[in-house]
Amino acid sequence: MTEAFLHYLWQNQMLDQGLTTTDGRPVSVMRPGELNRDAGPDFFNARLTIGGVEWAGNIEVHLRASDWNAHRHSTDKTYNSVVLHVVYEHDADIRLEDGTTPPTLELSRFLHPAIVANYDALMAPAAEESIPCARRVAQVPAMILHSYMDRLVVERIEAKSAVVRRLLEESRGGWEQTCYWLLAHYFGGKVNALPFELTAKATPPGLLARWRDNPARVEALLMGQAGMLEGYFSDEYPRQLQTDYEALRSGAGLVPIDGFLWRYFRIRPSAFPTIRLSQFAHLMSSRTSLFSSLLTMKEAREIENLFNCPASPYWDNHYQLDKATERSCTKRLGKAQADVLIVNAWVPLLFVYGETLGNQDYKEQALDLLHQLEAENNAVVRQWKAVGVEAENAAQSQALLQLKNHYCAGRHCLDCRIGHYVIKHIS
Repeated sequence: MTEAFLHYLWQNQMLDQGLTTTDGRPVSVMRPGELNRDAGPDFFNARLTIGGVEWAGNIEVHLRASDWNAHRHSTDKTYNSVVLHVVYEHDADIRLEDGTTPPTLELSRFLHPAIVANYDALMAPAAEESIPCARRVAQVPAMILHSYMDRLVVERIEAKSAVVRRLLEESRGGWEQTCYWLLAHYFGGKVNALPFELTAKATPPGLLARWRDNPARVEALLMGQAGMLEGYFSDEYPRQLQTDYEALRSGAGLVPIDGFLWRYFRIRPSAFPTIRLSQFAHLMSSRTSLFSSLLTMKEAREIENLFNCPASPYWDNHYQLDKATERSCTKRLGKAQADVLIVNAWVPLLFVYGETLGNQDYKEQALDLLHQLEAENNAVVRQWKAVGVEAENAAQSQALLQLKNHYCAGRHCLDCRIGHYVIKHIS
């Protein structure tokens, strides 16, 4: 038994009928009050009748009545407004600071055993289960599950918006520049997000735009600013990149980032930063105003086609500079990675843009893009599928990620709508 669970039971009035105080007076609850997460009584502005007398005031909740004394509430005038002391176990008599004794309700007498058992099962699931409600979630009605996922996907986007807002503040409200930096961040993946973002920030977008008609120079500019063109090269292509970069660098006073920041270990060769930088250079050469162009695209397929950009021909048989491979193939970003950019970069950016402008249409457009994309296939989504919850699109797979990472992982079942259903559902 925890105090948080008692708060939950009182707030949702999951109690048996016929409540009475410890001295036998009947209790009728008209309004349980508003949960207070700061200092002071646990619930404000409650309304109830005790022994036929109507009261309006605050509620204090404890595991044991003696906790009142342990917390020194009897000397705190703040608690003089308490009209009912709700406890799990009545083990002591208490007094307010003004000397009066508030009525006490002992909850252990009015709890349904099945509700307590359901809660215990969520808090102590089988060792192999990382989803607390794994054995019960299939019983949750589809209407409840789907409506909750609609809320969770918005939570997920809002969580991702932190990166957008940080970059937007750094760019002083420049949407094009924020879009450029954000896409660079996610082009790097989890391992190389930072050096990719630093490379973009070290490379003025205006300079990229000036050479947009010459993709090789855009690639030289980005590779050079990434610190990848230092030293001697035997292949003609990297030597040309080096020559072009040095000319651009001296003319614009550019300073590259440290090349040691890049990571190659445990990364698929097709996702090496060299390949991603070349693909990113192609993307930056494809549009003068990338953010403005994306705003006009309502179909996910159109954005996928834009993001699914190829690396330059040199990389057909290379993964690193000066290191040829036997096999040769065009190295496009790919649909899966393009979808990652839509989900993690463009959708949150579009959502924040709509919030900033007070334009609900852009926020709806962001959500619609997620509904157009296929559900992601990752370990978390597969876990949910194994217990009977299958995502139909990327909006739902994002919702399930939010559910697993922010509710299940910390056992925040009392804050979860699915947990709420499981706790109160008595079969």
